[in-house]
Amino acid sequence: MPEVILAKSAGFCYGVKRAVEMAQQTAEQTGGCWMLGDLIHNTHVVEDLARRGIRKAASPEDLKAGETVVIRSHGELKSVLDDLEGRGVHCVNATCPNVCRIQMLVAQAEQEGRQSVIIGEPHHPEVVGVASWCRHALIFDGPEAVKKWLAEDPHNREIPLTVVAQTTCIQKLFESSWEILKKECTNVKIFDTICNATHKRQSEAAEIAGKVDVMVVVGDRKSANTKHLTEICMKRCPRVIQIESADELSPEFFNECSVAGLTAGASTPAGIIKEVYATMSEEIKAAEGKEESFEELLNQSFKTLNTGEKVTGIVTAITPTEVQVDVGAKQAAYIKLSELTDDPTAKAEDIVHVGDEIETYIVRVNDVEGYAELSKKRLDAVKVWENIEQAVEDKTVLEGTVTEENKGGIVVSVKGVRVFVPASQSGQPRGADLSSMIKQKVQLRITEVNRARRRVVGSIRSVTDEARKAAQEAVWSSIEVGKHYTGTVKSMTSYGVFVDIGGVDGMVHISELSWSRIKTPSEVCKVGDTLDVYVIAFDAEKHKISLGVKDRTVNPWDVFMNKYSVGDVASVRIVKLMTFGAFAEVVPGVDGLIHISQIADRRIDKPEDVLSEGQIVDAKITAIDEEKQKISLSIRALLAPASEEPAEEE
Repeated sequence: MPEVILAKSAGFCYGVKRAVEMAQQTAEQTGGCWMLGDLIHNTHVVEDLARRGIRKAASPEDLKAGETVVIRSHGELKSVLDDLEGRGVHCVNATCPNVCRIQMLVAQAEQEGRQSVIIGEPHHPEVVGVASWCRHALIFDGPEAVKKWLAEDPHNREIPLTVVAQTTCIQKLFESSWEILKKECTNVKIFDTICNATHKRQSEAAEIAGKVDVMVVVGDRKSANTKHLTEICMKRCPRVIQIESADELSPEFFNECSVAGLTAGASTPAGIIKEVYATMSEEIKAAEGKEESFEELLNQSFKTLNTGEKVTGIVTAITPTEVQVDVGAKQAAYIKLSELTDDPTAKAEDIVHVGDEIETYIVRVNDVEGYAELSKKRLDAVKVWENIEQAVEDKTVLEGTVTEENKGGIVVSVKGVRVFVPASQSGQPRGADLSSMIKQKVQLRITEVNRARRRVVGSIRSVTDEARKAAQEAVWSSIEVGKHYTGTVKSMTSYGVFVDIGGVDGMVHISELSWSRIKTPSEVCKVGDTLDVYVIAFDAEKHKISLGVKDRTVNPWDVFMNKYSVGDVASVRIVKLMTFGAFAEVVPGVDGLIHISQIADRRIDKPEDVLSEGQIVDAKITAIDEEKQKISLSIRALLAPASEEPAEEE
């Protein structure tokens, strides 16, 4: 009989264990309750639950008001949950927290107007349940189905997608599916929702299968994660068998086998695994003259915890004051909220979720009382310092928030570490008010680190200068006459404005700012405004660029001719006063002359006796010279009796 390698992760996962315990507790508290379908995919467990008074309802309609039903670990249709609640049926939701998270992601995608995509088995209860949390979900069982959907309609590539996975999906299958979507589609959000325990179980099974001659996978044949374990093992091992109990084992299966492997699905009870292991190990145990119990094997797999070491575990529960973590040890491990984060307003559930893998630092181990205190905050601090020191060597650009101004510069918080940035390296002009930078997010490089003195110095300027130089090179390498840019007004003069078009400043002359006649640029824009500009001319050697704002596709004269004819009355703006009359803007870019004799119904000495620049008046169009693009206007024509003809211009 061969040596047997038992997978450490074999057996109940957290979600299944939680569902079974909730069902048992509910049955004890209520004196008997219902489960809607199989609580988990394992016949032996379902039969045991029935013996404990947990009956199986064939359909939601069988449940009556006042009765209690436990919702299975795979989740349920949202419409079913709403119906049960509406009819007064008390629901105990034993849905795996990882499945609940996927349901919320799909519901959120619906609210954001995004199309939900689920990678998994289309008819699996978990997938069907998740899909019910939106109006319509796309369900693909793998990359081929994804390719087929993309080929159906080119417009599918433009649909905003939110991609999730069935918790028990094979990791490679999920990755190959979302890689296609990410490459082909323009707007994709991807959430790797495969359960950490599932991923570990699959990785461990693959590793063991590659070392053995025979691989045994234990689990219910309806269990998706057990089926996936079998598929994974078959790629690494020549002989793989999936069974539900030890009764299905045959001695012939282990012929010429020197080493065998054993793993089990997430819904397989420890008792069944123990029985299968015992059957497989019977002969070799006898040969070695020793007999180890399944409990002893589990004890051997427990980690030894030592204060000051790093340890990785899975979040199993969250309370307002602490986070409980399974670190694979005998001791119960937990993280106080104060050791999870420095933020006093933060909530644990906003930082971690049940089922998350978390790396922590062991603060204290109490073997007598059987618990271990952990700290994520202290481990994060150590990591941050390591990253800061590495950032100096790698010249990495880091992000932080300006927290204060002090003598000679500012302080930037980078992942909790105070970084001093001298004023000369702040990226601001000499003498600038640095307090205006407080609360701003900035990018910087670390230039000096003294961990012993906890002193860190950084430079924002090195990042901004580099970014500006790169932007300038990009502009000059692609600039051409007529090219459009979106720029920001940096400064103003009496003759125009300077506009930053991405690290390079260009000049917009006052005559190019508007079709209308203006005296100063401040009439149409101010510093900080965003302008759509285009290149009129440039000199790469002298680094000079002439920009325009006027829309050259619009001809003001054509606008005027399409709108007005001789005899029409227009509301015009007086733009310039002369000795012989006044010029008035009829439409932006087109002025007409009101001769001094046509300003009033009486003789006047000068136009300013009646008119002022900027004044809006009504005037009649008395003549249009299309060839010379000149217009004659008259205010007097509107003041004289209708029978009178306007006097001729002098």
